[in-house]
Amino acid sequence: MFLATAMMATAQEKKEAPKSPPASAKSELADVSYSQPSKKGRVIFGELVPYGEVWRTGANMSTDITFKTDVMFGGREVKQGTYSLFTIPGQKEWTVILNGVPAQRGASQYKDNKDKNVAEVKVRPEQITTVEEKLKIDFEGQDLVIKWDLTKVKVPISKK
Repeated sequence: MFLATAMMATAQEKKEAPKSPPASAKSELADVSYSQPSKKGRVIFGELVPYGEVWRTGANMSTDITFKTDVMFGGREVKQGTYSLFTIPGQKEWTVILNGVPAQRGASQYKDNKDKNVAEVKVRPEQITTVEEKLKIDFEGQDLVIKWDLTKVKVPISKK
């Protein structure tokens, strides 16, 4: 009886483990919460995440960023508050979008809230030499950095 109960508990724990676990990053100016999908041998940009289409930049729900004060996000003024972060990846240029509706389910919900964008920033992707297996969003100094597979994009953030 004990063995059967233990096996059921172990099976439940395995079943409940999220495929794309929650993650977060913090800086002096902002906090980010997101879910981390894995590469799993797939080609990410241009295939799994198509070029030229809005991507929720994570898994499960939208990536949300909370600014602790008014900031300059890629040269655009952004008020203190919480925003969803979407991107439109491209081979030579990405658009990084802050939307005024946090906790969106994905790109389909974003399309209904597109008119609530507060900033759209164009950045150039960089190729990195080491594969980033899981999507990683972090800060380098105050700059927001998104890395996955062999791609890195950076958006400068500074106090207003």
